[in-house]
Amino acid sequence: MATTMTGAPPETTLLSRRCMHTLRLALERDAGPQAAGWLQEAGFAGGEALYTAFTAWLAAHHSVARPAGLDIRHLGEVMSLFFQEHGLGAISMTPLSPAVMAIDSGDWWEADPSATATFPSCHLSSGLIADFLSRVAETPLGLLEVECRSRGDAQCRFLAGSPETLQLVYGRMAEGAAYLDALGTAG
Repeated sequence: MATTMTGAPPETTLLSRRCMHTLRLALERDAGPQAAGWLQEAGFAGGEALYTAFTAWLAAHHSVARPAGLDIRHLGEVMSLFFQEHGLGAISMTPLSPAVMAIDSGDWWEADPSATATFPSCHLSSGLIADFLSRVAETPLGLLEVECRSRGDAQCRFLAGSPETLQLVYGRMAEGAAYLDALGTAG
């Protein structure tokens, strides 16, 4: 018996954490450092669908028509509810400087606590969240993961800010500075 699909195909699908972990490990094994860029690029491609789903969810649950219309004081809490409901994990958002926001998660979906990664490895999420936040803020934003449960950290921590600011932070980190020192907030 044949079935027909009515309407457009869905823009999102479910992938298990195991599927994502296996994909990342296989790409890293076979492509080395290039894997991070490929996963991040794929994440950027998914940002629009995540934003579209968030916009619909926000209108249905909070009667806010545009994410940019949400009071910034409630953004982290509302995003956390949405991300939890969609299987991504809970988050909290904390300003680290006037130009950089930390996004923390102790249960982020892409992280693999059983892994022994040397560097933060939520590459897909870095692209996904950067594109998503850029759409929410209606301005280009970058994302840099500085802590990751895949390398044994207690949480995943992403820094969100302008691409120029995060490039400076990354450059200082590449020279050996801890990320809080690179931000000028340590002490």
